Amino acid sequence: MMEKPKILQHVYTHPLLTDDDLLTISSLHKMVVYNKGDFYLRKGEQPDSYLILQDGLMRSFVLDYEGNEITTHFFTEGEVVIEVLSLFKRNPSEESIQALTDCICWKIDFEVFEELFHTIQGLSEWGRAWFSEELSKFKQRSVEMITQRAAERYTRLIREKPQVILQAPLKQIATYLGITDTSLSRIRKELSKGNFLATR
Repeated sequence: MMEKPKILQHVYTHPLLTDDDLLTISSLHKMVVYNKGDFYLRKGEQPDSYLILQDGLMRSFVLDYEGNEITTHFFTEGEVVIEVLSLFKRNPSEESIQALTDCICWKIDFEVFEELFHTIQGLSEWGRAWFSEELSKFKQRSVEMITQRAAERYTRLIREKPQVILQAPLKQIATYLGITDTSLSRIRKELSKGNFLATR
């Protein structure tokens, strides 16, 4: 677990952000704690902040046309917990964000962020870089959902976010990968046997 301000310095990494900038930004984040099962955001709500996740696991999800929960993202330590479209468009959210474990986060109000964004040059440059990176990740995931086998997507998740495999329910992982529980159970069984044919 990283402590404040280390976790915030880790997230707000940019060559144009000075030590004084980081101190100012860090001072305006407030610690919030979520218990397992708590919601940070529910569908239909309009967020007025975003979080930096210090410890724990959270997920975002939507409801499909039949009312089933489909996980869209897992948030792990050191990530920005945010519903971008709703926060910046100021519209009700289509997604919900929920704590899958007990979580420690640092929250900053959107109005405060906007003021800092326009007064600290380094933060505006950080924001552009962050959005660019997140857009790249979103595009890559969209392509991989079409071009890769489910087992390849699963093994990538193991490599990049092992915490998800250890702490998230199987059903939520399956919906994130775009497959059924049964298919995921088969993949896990094959991989446990050392049969990597499923990943090709």
